[in-house]
Amino acid sequence: MTNNVAVIGAGPGGLVAARWLLHQGLEPTIFEQAPMLGGQWAGLDGRSGVWPSMHTNSSRTVTAFSDLDHTTDHVYLSNREVLDYLHRYADTFGLTPRIRLGTRVELIKKDPAGWVVTHAGADERFERIVVASGRFHAPAIPAVPGLETFSGPVGVISTYHYRDGSTYRGKRVLVAGCAISALEIASEVAELGAARVVVTQQRQRYIAPKFAAGVPSDHRLYTRYGALATEHLAAAEVDQMLKEIVVGAAGSPDQYGAPAPHPLLSTAGVTLSQHYLPLVAEGRISVRPWMKSVAGPIVTFADGQAEEFDGIVFGTGYQLCLPFLSDDIRAILDLDTVHMNADRYTFHPDLPGLAFIGLWDQSGGYFVPLELQARWVAYTWGATIPAIGANDQRSAIDAYRANRGTSQKTRMDLAALTFARAAGVEPRLGNWPRLRRALLFGPLAPSCFRLEGPDALPDAAERFARDAARFGAITSNDMTEREASQWSRVQAADRGLRPSASPLL
Repeated sequence: MTNNVAVIGAGPGGLVAARWLLHQGLEPTIFEQAPMLGGQWAGLDGRSGVWPSMHTNSSRTVTAFSDLDHTTDHVYLSNREVLDYLHRYADTFGLTPRIRLGTRVELIKKDPAGWVVTHAGADERFERIVVASGRFHAPAIPAVPGLETFSGPVGVISTYHYRDGSTYRGKRVLVAGCAISALEIASEVAELGAARVVVTQQRQRYIAPKFAAGVPSDHRLYTRYGALATEHLAAAEVDQMLKEIVVGAAGSPDQYGAPAPHPLLSTAGVTLSQHYLPLVAEGRISVRPWMKSVAGPIVTFADGQAEEFDGIVFGTGYQLCLPFLSDDIRAILDLDTVHMNADRYTFHPDLPGLAFIGLWDQSGGYFVPLELQARWVAYTWGATIPAIGANDQRSAIDAYRANRGTSQKTRMDLAALTFARAAGVEPRLGNWPRLRRALLFGPLAPSCFRLEGPDALPDAAERFARDAARFGAITSNDMTEREASQWSRVQAADRGLRPSASPLL
């Protein structure tokens, strides 16, 4: 048993973990319970929340890994294009023969001799294990009095099980939630001819379109400057900065006829949707407060209004679900449906040889931080970088535990910077004066994390400059007056720009 690693899951997280483990000289075996690789992007009914017409809500630039380009020019990819990309990735890096399809892991446990993976009733030993089984497989359905009595002919489902909008043609549909999937599905069924579409929500979020002034919104919402500002500036100032980006792109929801969100964007939250607000403005989607009760086909809302529906679709988030972990491991992690005690959702000092990939909850695309987290794990186990000491890991876990009960959702830029620092690949601004503006205010393209550190690429600067300039957002090395002012405030807060000792996750 030498350097063998079990990787649980053949979605993006499992594939990118295996790619970098292999690069470090380890021998990954990938377990996938589905009959094909891709995880969510396989689109298999009952195993995936991806429906046939779904497109990404993150742009092509950040829906990629650092060493394989897309073959399409589409800015927002279809789910089939993402799946094809993952197949190419697995083939390119020799991962396909290492995947055991149709192999469901039943139990992971630790014994004195090492790690044990149980599948199909058989035990198999590994030196290390990476759990990359996905964060979004167990829909969270809030308790609503009487929901079990709903008798509309189309029934109650979660967005995880939504597949065909034509099912709702001519029907009265209630969509519960204000997350991306809820708003995208509400928009789709409205455009496909539902008789009536109502969105019920516990709070109104701000809504950002996919594009603003010809630039993908995630190029502006998730930047290295945004992450540094969050570290060094007052929370209210960062909140206002992000709110200005969102409202400047799409206005406020109440301008379209939706409820007014909370003045603080951090309290209200933000969702990406290209079509939802215009459909609200046209009266093709109505908005109601949260459900008070259900009785047969009748739903009563918190404002006392009641209405009859044919179907209800819940888009209300997901629970953290890792049913194959032994009771001992679950106890060490203090695992529940939301929380997991681990240093940056990755390591626990009492579980050496076990790592987790992609189990945090965030807004924005996952591909870039997934790769950075995978590199951190692989570099640590391959001794390319020093392992984090047990005391530092415990301090990080204590800090995380202190925030239990608060929102666990983070942003893509914070996650990416956290893992880039851990992996030793955060580019230093002083080393790239011609790219400084792009590195601060441009997109967090995967190419920028191949500029320096382990596995730096000689063409990374050229690739990143191209990525940053693709939509005309970063065409000059000179900052605008506003950018210069913003950057000066961060510098004043921390002149040295030293990597933060406290984790962003």
